[in-house]
Amino acid sequence: MTRRWFGSVRSRATLAATLVVAVALLAAGAAVLLSLRSDLTGQAESEAASAARAVAVELSDGRPYDKLTGLDEDDLPVQIVDERGRVVAASEDLERVTGTGADTARPGDPGGRAGGDADDDADDSDDVNGSDGPDDDGPAPRGEVDSDTDFSTGTATIDGTTADYRFAAVEVEFEDRGKFTVYAGAPLAAERSAVGTATTAMLIGFPLLLAVVAGATWLVTRRALSPVEGIRREMAAITASEDLARRVPVPATHDEVARLALTTNETLAALESSVERQRRFVADASHELRSPIASLRTQLEVGAAHPELLDLDGAVTDTVRLQTLAADLLLLARLDAGERPGDARFDLGALAREHAEGRAGVTVTADEVPVAGSRAQVGRVLTNLLDNARRHARSAVTVGVRAEGEWAVVAVADDGDGVPEADRERIFERFVRLDEARSRDDGGAGLGLAIARDVAVRHGGTLTVGRAPAGGALFELRLPRAQ
Repeated sequence: MTRRWFGSVRSRATLAATLVVAVALLAAGAAVLLSLRSDLTGQAESEAASAARAVAVELSDGRPYDKLTGLDEDDLPVQIVDERGRVVAASEDLERVTGTGADTARPGDPGGRAGGDADDDADDSDDVNGSDGPDDDGPAPRGEVDSDTDFSTGTATIDGTTADYRFAAVEVEFEDRGKFTVYAGAPLAAERSAVGTATTAMLIGFPLLLAVVAGATWLVTRRALSPVEGIRREMAAITASEDLARRVPVPATHDEVARLALTTNETLAALESSVERQRRFVADASHELRSPIASLRTQLEVGAAHPELLDLDGAVTDTVRLQTLAADLLLLARLDAGERPGDARFDLGALAREHAEGRAGVTVTADEVPVAGSRAQVGRVLTNLLDNARRHARSAVTVGVRAEGEWAVVAVADDGDGVPEADRERIFERFVRLDEARSRDDGGAGLGLAIARDVAVRHGGTLTVGRAPAGGALFELRLPRAQ
């Protein structure tokens, strides 16, 4: 069932278009989500870096921890960690934090680093109380704020609410107090919410869009292929009725389908002409065969009843004529079937002299011109042309063979009445005799010139007729020269 469903062009086109759009939408959606996530993360990093650097600047000025304005932010968690990883100051509402590298969220929280001595604990207490600032009698020592900012992702719990944050880390170094790192975080809730909303919208919108694309492709393909279906139905009707005179409808779109319909009609016209020609050929062949067969039968019946009246010469003549006609019909059948002429090389001049030998009144002037093809078929052309010329000549027939560029040319001329210009193409049709009053015995069946032209065309050449210098007919056979 699946193969049958996807066996139509419409189904395959719809599936292909939907898959292409789906891949494009997935790629575009992924790019949008990545860009959105990158932009929102960048905004969070910028906010966190600004907050961290503001606290770092205040810390570098020697301001006590309890006076740092950045620690009063309700929604931005801030930690200050010394170079030993101890938290020395933090936002008031910060309860828990990850991603800053510290073990605790606030100074003095349990679970901090162990191993310090009593003096260190005292120093830590002083740091937390903010008394480790400048002496009352001297200027506060200033620190140096690092120009680089590092970023990390973690979580923070503020007033019992836990969320994801992007932390910025800025280092401040004092000559007497060592190095401190200020961590400030910006919430990633906007990024998560925006990315989630965009993802949900894509999950809802993409299937709807794909459904629209599939439906539109199905309808457009159906409309585009409807003329093709009309052509198919008409061809099926023509096949069933065997009426080759019918033609398929041609849409007025002037596109590929219209050209297909025109080509189909041209094919039907050529097929109709070929079938009609074949029918005429069969009818004419039957008519031509009936006369010698009937004559031969009559003579044999008379001979059977009255042996003394048997005309053996007439019977032999009719038999020869019947044999010649059968041979012509078989040759035409082979030519119509597309029999290849072969590629044997031979001398056309020698072949012309061979076929003219022994014929009274025939003069041959032949050069040596090599050609390729069927020697027997080309010889049959020369025989037919010589027979035709001798039949219509008054006294003389001339044959000339010459090379003319890439062509080998055979000219057969007689001094008869010639062929009227209006009939110079018709004489090459099958079973055509210009003088209908001529007896069939003298005039033949009208197949000689038709066979000659068919053989010439099969060999890639031409056969034409014109006027000879002596006033008769001039038949000119042109064949490609062998290289």
